[in-house]
Amino acid sequence: MTGGGDRPHVAVIGAGAWGTALALQAARAGARVRLWARDPGSLDSHRRMARLPGVVLPDDITVDALLPDAADLVLLAVPMQHLRDIAGRLTVRAPLIACCKGLERASLMLPGEVLRELHPEHPHGVLSGPNFAGEVARGLPAAAVLACHDQALATALARMLSTAAFRLYAGDDPVGVEAGAAAKNVIAIAAGAAMGSGAGENARAALITRGIAELGRLITALGGRRETAAGLSGIGDLVLTCTGPGSRNYSLGVQLGQGTPLRDILGARSTVTEGVETAPALAERAARLGVRVPIIEAVAALLTGRIDLAEARDRLLSRPIGSE
Repeated sequence: MTGGGDRPHVAVIGAGAWGTALALQAARAGARVRLWARDPGSLDSHRRMARLPGVVLPDDITVDALLPDAADLVLLAVPMQHLRDIAGRLTVRAPLIACCKGLERASLMLPGEVLRELHPEHPHGVLSGPNFAGEVARGLPAAAVLACHDQALATALARMLSTAAFRLYAGDDPVGVEAGAAAKNVIAIAAGAAMGSGAGENARAALITRGIAELGRLITALGGRRETAAGLSGIGDLVLTCTGPGSRNYSLGVQLGQGTPLRDILGARSTVTEGVETAPALAERAARLGVRVPIIEAVAALLTGRIDLAEARDRLLSRPIGSE
């Protein structure tokens, strides 16, 4: 511990909606919390953050622009494409837990792979699950998984952050958890496009179900365990992201299905939609691994302008009939 009696010190890097929600949860669990923000001025005089304007931060959450030099745990809640830059500047010696979802576009790396390359001496892991930030911030019931290669460490950290309303399960398959976190955003875009184009609920259910099959193949090829796809970070997060109107990826898919150009959708948003960068990276990594991921491939081709919505639909519907 880094002081403060028996209260652990948790550093949360990233003051977006998810980072702010995690800071609130860590404080509820009894930790002293330091929330890193690029612009500490986003905390107003009533201790409300811009990304979660209706939520008030308690006094035991410190907000500043200085990266921590000491902590018992670091939660990295920055966009995936900024993880390398931010994590590379950390000097604190503590477990590093990635709370972002996706692949690094340039390297095709998962979050844990980026952290292992930058900080091979640090224990690291991932926190993921079917969670909308606003609900976690308000203290509504939720569950997630915190996975490390070291099961004992994952268990200790999960206990550190859990409360009655936010239940963290400990896991030892971080690769499987990260794969689920990345794939679900891409499949959610497909599900949204199906609904936006009027394809219907049956089509969305089929996409979710076949998406789980793609995820299982991906996890196995990456070295994880296929059964992780059946957990919170797999089917749990996939169902939420493919059906919840609060999902940025699903809502982007709906707009695409309605005919809105991608550049216009992104131009009107102030938040990051991770699936847009993840889709081509995940499709490319799957190709290198020799894994069949037709839904992910179709979304990647659609987002990069290689096919249009009608071609994406036809590509999926014209696949040979196979066994389940």
